Amino acid sequence: MASTVAPHAPSWRRLLQTAGPLLGLVFVLGLLALSEEARPTLFTGRNAAIVLTQTVIVALGSIGMTMIIVSGGIDLSVGAAVAFSSVVGAKMLTAGHNSWMAAAAVMGTGALIGAANGGLIAGMRLSPFIITLGMMGVVRGGAKWISGKQAVYNPEASGLNSLMERTNPQGFLPLPPGVWITLGLAVIASFIMRRSVFGRHVYAIGSSEPAARLCGVRVQRVKLLLYTLAGAFFGLAGLMQQSRLTQGDPTVAVGLELDIIAAVVIGGASLNGGIGGIGGSLMGALLMAVLRNGTNQLGWDSYIQEIIIGAVIVMAVGLDKWRQGRTH
Repeated sequence: MASTVAPHAPSWRRLLQTAGPLLGLVFVLGLLALSEEARPTLFTGRNAAIVLTQTVIVALGSIGMTMIIVSGGIDLSVGAAVAFSSVVGAKMLTAGHNSWMAAAAVMGTGALIGAANGGLIAGMRLSPFIITLGMMGVVRGGAKWISGKQAVYNPEASGLNSLMERTNPQGFLPLPPGVWITLGLAVIASFIMRRSVFGRHVYAIGSSEPAARLCGVRVQRVKLLLYTLAGAFFGLAGLMQQSRLTQGDPTVAVGLELDIIAAVVIGGASLNGGIGGIGGSLMGALLMAVLRNGTNQLGWDSYIQEIIIGAVIVMAVGLDKWRQGRTH
């Protein structure tokens, strides 16, 4: 079975792979701290709360995407699934259903989309890239269809509006419930990936699917469950998006899948499968949020942010390629 770090790698390399995302975050914070313009607000409790809140949607998506990438797969339909799920939640609320039912419908919608992806990928043994690329168009179009190509607003009294609401805009605490939900689910998902039979099977499939099949792993069943579970996380990200905007919008989250994949890769996961961890992916999501927050405070244009984040992704992929070459 595969682990997040190759067991025969030198100790310094294991340490680098495990702590690399955290060291990268510290390095970025150090660079931003050199700016006299950003320093006064960068390390305040208020700004820390903003960054953590901004991390939630990508972090939830990265939990599901980590599982998929570790298995050797990919999912390009995340952004569309987030938009579709948010529209379903808003439609449920406007139809008079309570917040709990709406939240269940949002997560269920994400899980159904994931199950469709997993069923096609596992049952027909088709390429995850092609299947999820096609599903991206289907789901995005479906979101526009059921919403009438316009945003669907949450009722003002809805309890879902408070999931991403900061009740103390000038301080650190209390953090929005969405932050604590994300942290709690990250701990559970990390335990599942590291300690459960399901998690070991996911790593085995990512390391070598034929070998996993020969060892008795029911690959198709694991993949179906895997994409369904990841889809539930994408649906939950849609719920947080709906809460943050207080509406379901079929046009939001365009390109979100790229941010999520980037967070997972920056966090140390290999696009070849078999390597990765939930904690590293969360650090990757946090690093990207800090980069965006810091460059915003410096007054840099959005295209500069895109160039920087793109460069970070290329470096992360290059580091992964170098690491794979050194360990084989």
